[in-house]
Amino acid sequence: MHKWLILKRAITLKSMQKVIIYLILIISLNAITTLKPIYTLKASGDVQDIVYKHSRLYAATSVGSIDIFNTTTKKRVQSILVPKIKDFMGDMVNSKLYSVDYLDAKILFVAQGENGYRELWLYANKNLTRLITIDKHLLIKKARFVDKNRVILGMLSNQIILYDIRSNKFIYEVQISTSSFSDFVLNEDKNRLYMSDESGIVRELDTSNGKVISIIGEKNLDKVFQLDMKNDTIITAGQDRKSVIYKDSKSYTFLFGFLLYSCALNTSATLGAIAYNEDNDILIFNVQSKIKKYTLKAHKSTLNKILFINNSELFSSAESKIINFWRIK
Repeated sequence: MHKWLILKRAITLKSMQKVIIYLILIISLNAITTLKPIYTLKASGDVQDIVYKHSRLYAATSVGSIDIFNTTTKKRVQSILVPKIKDFMGDMVNSKLYSVDYLDAKILFVAQGENGYRELWLYANKNLTRLITIDKHLLIKKARFVDKNRVILGMLSNQIILYDIRSNKFIYEVQISTSSFSDFVLNEDKNRLYMSDESGIVRELDTSNGKVISIIGEKNLDKVFQLDMKNDTIITAGQDRKSVIYKDSKSYTFLFGFLLYSCALNTSATLGAIAYNEDNDILIFNVQSKIKKYTLKAHKSTLNKILFINNSELFSSAESKIINFWRIK
């Protein structure tokens, strides 16, 4: 009997050791690696939006400039300035820029106008043209090219507008809901638009006519600050502290302890990125396995854009002049 107890204790101890080793292995496999930026770029003002094309990074700033960076030399090579505007006191101030896009050597951006309205600008062939003036009384939050002649606009009033540059006319105006607009993204072919608002609902629209094709999901119960779409996968960043992944008619949710202001997917949608805590850190996780892989630490201000340029490299910007470049190992 005594020998049996000793043997039983030995087996139990051995089993416990195996469990401990297994847990250590699991913890080590799931350990989150902290990364620092490979390099930083400095804009002329607080960055509001960024877009990347052909080794150039275009940054819309709070001081009325589109800053263009050569990402090979890591230097700012040009700044496009818009005229100053009068504020409500009659003083001349810089026009805040809200969004920027690039297509075929053309730069499209939204700028603050006078009397609280916003304007749409185009820079092409070294010429700066005001496409939409304050006379339209629009509150444009985001603008993106559909093609070289058509632009999709997201309004704070939650209208989606398709604008024709050549004719200077609206092709359609669609009121999505009474909720205030938050963000939209186009798919790779630019024939579909995915958007959300303060309701948390994610909708799919046909860009040719503005019609709602489907409701992708309603997992966020409050405003979605931002969303991204790559490879038939959607990620959201919500005020309700939820990030939702929608893929193949299924979804799953990450819960965090802080408001989620920004998110992104890499090119193949294998990795997701979320600005997830009060320290302005970015979490990188595996979309398939849900394993949290990296924490990107550097930003001192609230993040407003995470931009993957391929599967393993990304830029991030916040309410500051600093833009960080990261490489996932």
